[in-house]
Amino acid sequence: MQEKRKPYEPSVEEMVSGILEGNRRMLSRAITLVESTKPEHESKAHEVLDRCLAVKKETIRIGITGSPGAGKSTFIEALGKEITGEGLRLAVLAVDPSSSRSGGSILGDKARMERLAANPDAFIRPTASSGHLGGTSPKTHEAILLCEATGFDVVIVETVGVGQSEITADSMVDFILLLMLPGSGDELQGIKRGIMEVADAIAVTKSDGAQEPLAMVSKADFQAALRMLPQKQQFHQPKVFLTSAVTGRGIADVWVEIRETLAAMRSGNILQKRRKEQLKQLLYTSIETILKAKFFNDDTVRGILPGIEQQVLSETISPFSGAKALLEAFCRKQ
Repeated sequence: MQEKRKPYEPSVEEMVSGILEGNRRMLSRAITLVESTKPEHESKAHEVLDRCLAVKKETIRIGITGSPGAGKSTFIEALGKEITGEGLRLAVLAVDPSSSRSGGSILGDKARMERLAANPDAFIRPTASSGHLGGTSPKTHEAILLCEATGFDVVIVETVGVGQSEITADSMVDFILLLMLPGSGDELQGIKRGIMEVADAIAVTKSDGAQEPLAMVSKADFQAALRMLPQKQQFHQPKVFLTSAVTGRGIADVWVEIRETLAAMRSGNILQKRRKEQLKQLLYTSIETILKAKFFNDDTVRGILPGIEQQVLSETISPFSGAKALLEAFCRKQ
């Protein structure tokens, strides 16, 4: 019986060289590497990221979120056409809520952004959220850094949807754009306040044809709501735009708003400080992730966890006492 050949795996040097040369295939492989949960891939992924961090490029990071049906993919395709039309290179990280095990509709966004996917100046990477809260993938920030090292000028992160946890996306991008449907102004009470507070602009989508009058009302509702919230940036008051991916209405205006806001942030040294704060947050998030994995994979913890869990469920001990006992057992081994 013929022995099955192992798939070729590029070395760190090959991967980094390819990324710095703008090789999309190597970028895809690097993102897959950092997303891997296999222990043998961890050190290699860290080395690739460390090498790529040395590349300094002036980029724009945009987070796009919105309620289901708001047309995020269609809007991104229209905005992507505007961006690439200026000679800029665009990477889109589309986070899908499907399971990483079953795949689900993981390729849905790429299929919906068919024209943008065929654009030589655009790169679309669908990624499973794997149940991760925050509207993003656990490795989205690392994927952004890899895209920038590959030479992309703009990185768009399309998040799963609207919710309180969506504000996590704000810790890795420069500008948050919230997409809302016409007539959704009456849903303001149901929208989590967090996402409204971190939004740098709101785009009312599908504002064409018979929907236009309703879109105008929604725009006024959102403008009123934004005035009641504390300003995210002292120099910037979030605006509301009427947009249509079909007719192109408002798409260019949104792009101008993003560029002007980023220019103001750079000139005031706000963007540089924000990026450093984001890296600091990524450091602490990474520490939590590594410690959690090490804790639950520890043989001692795995041995006594079922018993302690049973004691907690039977109310013999409190969850706090159970957690303390587990941590003490873990720390004794270190």
